[in-house]
Amino acid sequence: MSRIGVLPIPLPKGVTVEVKPEEVAVKGPRGELSQKYSRDVSVEVNDDVVVVRRRDDTKISKSMHGLYRNLIRNMVTGVSEGFTRTLLINGVGYRAEVQGNILVLNLGYSNPVEYPIPEELSIACDGPTKIIVSGNSKQQVGQVAAEIRSVRPPEPYKGKGVRYEDEYVRRKVGKAGVK
Repeated sequence: MSRIGVLPIPLPKGVTVEVKPEEVAVKGPRGELSQKYSRDVSVEVNDDVVVVRRRDDTKISKSMHGLYRNLIRNMVTGVSEGFTRTLLINGVGYRAEVQGNILVLNLGYSNPVEYPIPEELSIACDGPTKIIVSGNSKQQVGQVAAEIRSVRPPEPYKGKGVRYEDEYVRRKVGKAGVK
Protein backbone atom coordinates (compact mmCIF):
# COMPACT_ATOMS: atom_id res chain seq x y z
CA MET A 1 0.00 0.00 0.00
CA SER A 2 1.31 3.44 -0.87
CA ARG A 3 2.04 5.41 2.29
CA ILE A 4 1.61 8.72 0.48
CA GLY A 5 -1.19 7.79 -1.92
CA VAL A 6 -3.67 6.67 0.75
CA LEU A 7 -3.52 9.99 2.64
CA PRO A 8 -6.54 12.22 1.99
CA ILE A 9 -5.98 15.81 0.79
CA PRO A 10 -7.84 18.34 2.98
CA LEU A 11 -9.32 21.30 1.11
CA PRO A 12 -8.91 24.75 2.69
CA LYS A 13 -11.78 27.24 2.61
CA GLY A 14 -12.30 28.83 -0.78
CA VAL A 15 -10.73 25.94 -2.73
CA THR A 16 -12.87 23.79 -5.02
CA VAL A 17 -11.86 20.68 -6.92
CA GLU A 18 -13.65 19.60 -10.09
CA VAL A 19 -12.98 16.09 -11.41
CA LYS A 20 -13.52 15.51 -15.14
CA PRO A 21 -12.63 12.34 -17.04
CA GLU A 22 -8.82 12.15 -16.91
CA GLU A 23 -8.43 15.74 -15.63
CA VAL A 24 -8.57 17.50 -12.26
CA ALA A 25 -9.21 21.26 -12.02
CA VAL A 26 -8.51 23.14 -8.78
CA LYS A 27 -9.79 26.69 -8.22
CA GLY A 28 -8.87 28.93 -5.32
CA PRO A 29 -8.31 32.53 -4.26
CA ARG A 30 -4.96 32.74 -6.12
CA GLY A 31 -6.19 31.31 -9.43
CA GLU A 32 -6.79 27.93 -10.99
CA LEU A 33 -4.67 24.96 -12.05
CA SER A 34 -5.49 21.75 -13.90
CA GLN A 35 -3.72 18.42 -14.30
CA LYS A 36 -4.42 15.40 -16.47
CA TYR A 37 -4.21 12.07 -14.67
CA SER A 38 -3.69 8.46 -15.67
CA ARG A 39 -6.47 5.88 -16.05
CA ASP A 40 -4.64 3.78 -13.46
CA VAL A 41 -6.00 5.98 -10.65
CA SER A 42 -9.37 7.51 -9.80
CA VAL A 43 -9.96 10.83 -8.03
CA GLU A 44 -12.96 11.46 -5.78
CA VAL A 45 -14.09 14.54 -3.86
CA ASN A 46 -15.89 13.81 -0.56
CA ASP A 47 -16.96 16.80 1.58
CA ASP A 48 -13.76 18.81 2.11
CA VAL A 49 -11.37 15.99 1.21
CA VAL A 50 -9.90 14.68 -2.05
CA VAL A 51 -9.09 10.96 -2.19
CA VAL A 52 -6.95 9.28 -4.86
CA ARG A 53 -7.47 5.54 -5.35
CA ARG A 54 -5.73 3.12 -7.67
CA ARG A 55 -7.74 0.83 -9.94
CA ASP A 56 -5.64 -2.36 -9.45
CA ASP A 57 -2.37 -3.59 -7.93
CA THR A 58 -0.13 -3.47 -10.99
CA LYS A 59 3.28 -1.83 -10.63
CA ILE A 60 2.36 1.18 -12.79
CA SER A 61 -0.86 1.77 -10.78
CA LYS A 62 1.09 1.68 -7.53
CA SER A 63 3.62 4.21 -8.81
CA MET A 64 0.92 6.54 -10.19
CA HIS A 65 -1.03 6.44 -6.91
CA GLY A 66 1.41 8.52 -4.85
CA LEU A 67 2.43 10.67 -7.81
CA TYR A 68 -1.03 12.01 -8.61
CA ARG A 69 -1.91 12.41 -4.93
CA ASN A 70 1.10 14.71 -4.49
CA LEU A 71 0.45 16.59 -7.74
CA ILE A 72 -3.13 17.32 -6.64
CA ARG A 73 -1.94 18.34 -3.15
CA ASN A 74 0.58 20.73 -4.74
CA MET A 75 -2.19 22.27 -6.86
CA VAL A 76 -4.39 22.75 -3.76
CA THR A 77 -1.49 24.40 -1.89
CA GLY A 78 -0.63 26.52 -4.94
CA VAL A 79 -4.10 28.04 -5.40
CA SER A 80 -4.51 28.67 -1.66
CA GLU A 81 -1.03 29.77 -0.48
CA GLY A 82 1.34 29.69 -3.46
CA PHE A 83 4.98 28.67 -3.66
CA THR A 84 8.18 30.70 -3.37
CA ARG A 85 11.83 29.94 -4.01
CA THR A 86 14.60 32.29 -2.90
CA LEU A 87 17.95 32.61 -4.67
CA LEU A 88 21.03 34.35 -3.29
CA ILE A 89 23.82 35.90 -5.36
CA ASN A 90 27.37 35.83 -4.05
CA GLY A 91 30.31 37.56 -5.74
CA VAL A 92 31.90 40.98 -6.11
CA GLY A 93 29.88 43.05 -8.57
CA TYR A 94 27.24 40.33 -9.03
CA ARG A 95 23.71 41.70 -8.84
CA ALA A 96 20.17 41.33 -10.17
CA GLU A 97 17.32 43.72 -10.86
CA VAL A 98 13.87 43.56 -12.41
CA GLN A 99 13.21 45.93 -15.33
CA GLY A 100 9.59 45.64 -16.43
CA ASN A 101 9.02 41.96 -17.20
CA ILE A 102 12.73 41.11 -17.57
CA LEU A 103 15.16 39.97 -14.89
CA VAL A 104 18.60 41.46 -15.58
CA LEU A 105 21.49 39.49 -14.09
CA ASN A 106 25.02 40.93 -13.88
CA LEU A 107 27.08 37.86 -13.04
CA GLY A 108 30.60 38.59 -14.25
CA TYR A 109 30.01 37.98 -17.94
CA SER A 110 30.91 40.67 -20.48
CA ASN A 111 27.21 41.47 -21.01
CA PRO A 112 24.27 41.29 -18.60
CA VAL A 113 22.03 38.22 -18.92
CA GLU A 114 18.35 39.04 -19.52
CA TYR A 115 15.79 36.47 -18.37
CA PRO A 116 12.15 37.05 -19.47
CA ILE A 117 9.71 36.60 -16.57
CA PRO A 118 6.82 34.20 -17.39
CA GLU A 119 3.32 35.71 -17.08
CA GLU A 120 2.13 33.16 -14.48
CA LEU A 121 5.02 33.91 -12.09
CA SER A 122 6.34 36.95 -10.28
CA ILE A 123 10.01 37.63 -9.65
CA ALA A 124 11.09 40.26 -7.15
CA CYS A 125 14.54 41.41 -6.08
CA ASP A 126 14.92 42.07 -2.37
CA GLY A 127 18.14 44.04 -2.64
CA PRO A 128 20.71 43.48 -5.37
CA THR A 129 21.67 39.96 -4.20
CA LYS A 130 18.34 38.29 -3.37
CA ILE A 131 15.85 37.00 -5.97
CA ILE A 132 12.40 35.75 -4.94
CA VAL A 133 10.49 33.61 -7.45
CA SER A 134 6.81 33.05 -6.55
CA GLY A 135 3.73 31.60 -8.22
CA ASN A 136 0.94 29.03 -8.00
CA SER A 137 2.59 26.08 -9.77
CA LYS A 138 5.33 24.35 -7.77
CA GLN A 139 6.78 22.86 -10.95
CA GLN A 140 7.03 26.24 -12.71
CA VAL A 141 8.53 28.01 -9.69
CA GLY A 142 11.17 25.29 -9.34
CA GLN A 143 11.93 25.25 -13.07
CA VAL A 144 12.40 29.03 -13.33
CA ALA A 145 14.55 29.07 -10.18
CA ALA A 146 16.71 26.28 -11.63
CA GLU A 147 17.09 28.15 -14.94
CA ILE A 148 18.17 31.34 -13.14
CA ARG A 149 20.64 29.35 -11.01
CA SER A 150 22.08 27.65 -14.12
CA VAL A 151 23.22 31.03 -15.51
CA ARG A 152 26.09 30.98 -12.95
CA PRO A 153 25.97 28.02 -10.52
CA PRO A 154 28.03 28.41 -7.33
CA GLU A 155 31.66 27.36 -7.64
CA PRO A 156 33.39 25.46 -4.81
CA TYR A 157 36.49 27.64 -4.28
CA LYS A 158 35.08 31.07 -3.41
CA GLY A 159 31.36 30.24 -3.47
CA LYS A 160 30.67 32.81 -6.20
CA GLY A 161 27.48 32.39 -8.21
CA VAL A 162 23.73 31.98 -7.77
CA ARG A 163 22.53 29.50 -5.16
CA TYR A 164 19.28 28.55 -3.44
CA GLU A 165 18.74 30.09 -0.01
CA ASP A 166 18.75 26.69 1.70
CA GLU A 167 21.64 25.29 -0.38
CA TYR A 168 25.01 24.57 1.20
CA VAL A 169 28.03 25.08 -1.07
CA ARG A 170 30.82 22.73 -0.08
CA ARG A 171 34.07 24.69 -0.18
CA LYS A 172 37.42 23.33 -1.40
CA VAL A 173 40.95 24.38 -0.53
CA GLY A 174 42.72 26.04 -3.44
CA LYS A 175 46.15 25.31 -4.91
CA ALA A 176 47.94 27.47 -2.35
CA GLY A 177 46.72 25.23 0.48
CA VAL A 178 48.59 22.13 -0.84
CA LYS A 179 52.39 21.78 -0.42
